[in-house]
Amino acid sequence: MTDSSNPDDTIVVVSDGRPLPVWLEGWLVALGGERLVCQDAETVHALALRSRPRLIVVDGGANVASALALCERLKADAWTAIVPLLLLADETEAVRGLHAGADEVLAPTTPATLATARLAALLRRSDRDTDVHPSTRLPGARGIEAELAHRIATQTPFAACYADLDHFKEFNDRYGFHQGNGVIQLVARLLHDVVKGLCGHEGFVGHIGGDDFLYIVPTAAMPRVCDEVVRVFDELAPMQYSEADRRAGYFMGKDRRNQLYRVPLMTLSIGVVTNQRRRFMRPAEVSELATEMKSYAKTLPGSVWSLDRRRDDEAVDAGPMQRERSSRDAVSRDASVREPAVAGGATVLPLRPRNVG
Repeated sequence: MTDSSNPDDTIVVVSDGRPLPVWLEGWLVALGGERLVCQDAETVHALALRSRPRLIVVDGGANVASALALCERLKADAWTAIVPLLLLADETEAVRGLHAGADEVLAPTTPATLATARLAALLRRSDRDTDVHPSTRLPGARGIEAELAHRIATQTPFAACYADLDHFKEFNDRYGFHQGNGVIQLVARLLHDVVKGLCGHEGFVGHIGGDDFLYIVPTAAMPRVCDEVVRVFDELAPMQYSEADRRAGYFMGKDRRNQLYRVPLMTLSIGVVTNQRRRFMRPAEVSELATEMKSYAKTLPGSVWSLDRRRDDEAVDAGPMQRERSSRDAVSRDASVREPAVAGGATVLPLRPRNVG
């Protein structure tokens, strides 16, 4: 199944075969990608259901009523409504076209500079709106990948921090999805305010999905940012519980075998990866290592952040004894999550070797 959240490069043109305006033809050629010309609504609807075209152009010149009906049909279904839709129609039909759901209505006689500028804005809006989580207003997977790719390409010193809530599922099961969504919004606001407050435009915060977030900050600012995130979260998290649960420090939940057990209050685990000692070539490499570090952080008690300090050559050349010793040292240093060794990121993960490059 094609992931409809990620657009392909296909341009779907719904037309009876008459030539497109010169400015539109030139803009589509410059945009690139495959172009499919369709004449019936069923084919267009099927294409939009199977994938996510980059753009649908509906020429309403020959039969404006059919064009408006197609716009309404595509925009009535949330699955196909995310595809940006341009309606070509006379200026007298602009209001009807917008009411039918078209994202932009342009007349064939529109000046070329204005028309192409509005088309570029249409695609920008589409990319922004479909990659932003509606509850947190943070960039999603595509935005995160683009930001990582930019920092890798520019060789900017950065720290990628993968933040994940502990015991969030149990909280959601007990208090309901409405309060669970409130916690997600709280974490999003916390990360945004701390990262932007301490790093300004050099900081980036993305929402991977669910209770998973990734923020990117300059390497030098990372310890202060992570310390502040953990500190503020530990102050705010208990306030999301009832007074009884908060005072007890836990609540009783049931496991998969229907057995009662104590569920601790939520904590935050953050896995940190930097390019100080590693040479990344692709965002996927950062994602893989950040996930490993986050998984390790989740094995530690309380809210904590854990930094990978290995070099590429150390990860490959380190023998089994050296990696085992590093693991024992990490456990002893992490006995208190407030010790400077943890806050300073001295944790070393004894993970499998990985080749980079």
